Amino acid sequence: MNEAVKTLDGWYCLHDFRSVDWTSWRELSEAERSRILTEFSKFLSELELTKNIGEGEQTFYSIVGQKADFVFFLLRPTLEDINAIENRLNKLEIADFLIPTYSYVSVVELSNYLAAHMAGDEDPYENKHVRARLYPELPPKKHICFYPMNKKREGNDNWYMLDMEERRRMIRDHGSIGRTYAGKVNQIIGGSIGLDDYEWGVTLFADDALDFKRIVTEMRFDETSARFGEFGAFFVGNLLSLEEIEAFFKI
Repeated sequence: MNEAVKTLDGWYCLHDFRSVDWTSWRELSEAERSRILTEFSKFLSELELTKNIGEGEQTFYSIVGQKADFVFFLLRPTLEDINAIENRLNKLEIADFLIPTYSYVSVVELSNYLAAHMAGDEDPYENKHVRARLYPELPPKKHICFYPMNKKREGNDNWYMLDMEERRRMIRDHGSIGRTYAGKVNQIIGGSIGLDDYEWGVTLFADDALDFKRIVTEMRFDETSARFGEFGAFFVGNLLSLEEIEAFFKI
């Protein structure tokens, strides 16, 4: 049996994609919409308190296309925390006008393909570079790109039948492409084996949406993706700051 990869695990993640029932929302009076948005804004402000003390993160992006209207990306220390916030959102009055379209559950991970190199002999959870990867501060980039992916398990292209050194070499080569986009593209890898339908959820942030196209194209030509990558749907969108959310819902 080949050596299984071990991971360091950080915050749990929920990508909560929703569409808005604009027809029903439009039928409300302006006063009703204002009341509902005031409750929603209070909920979001309370979440910011947790973010401010470093116990979690969250962000909103409007989604381009018909897959959803927005994504609420939430990171917290436990699945219970994630679930509690999800339930709070569902009990708000605005939830009557939100249609769930897709969701993805994962946990921020760093594999031992890379973690040992970053931490050296130090306890990796005490290493500031490792902690920055596991408990990330979400960048206020203009655009987001999310997609789930698997490693292929077919015939000679079975990732899980490769030995550890071969996998480590490929991951190292694959990562070298990402490093050429340092400062342009921020990446969060969520491990989801046993948690959701795919094996990883990848979230990219950039100020230039074309950098998503460039980096994914380059990585498709890398052996790791060319031989072993299987991808789900891609979601791309634009940042919605707290100040812009009211305008987003304005009729």
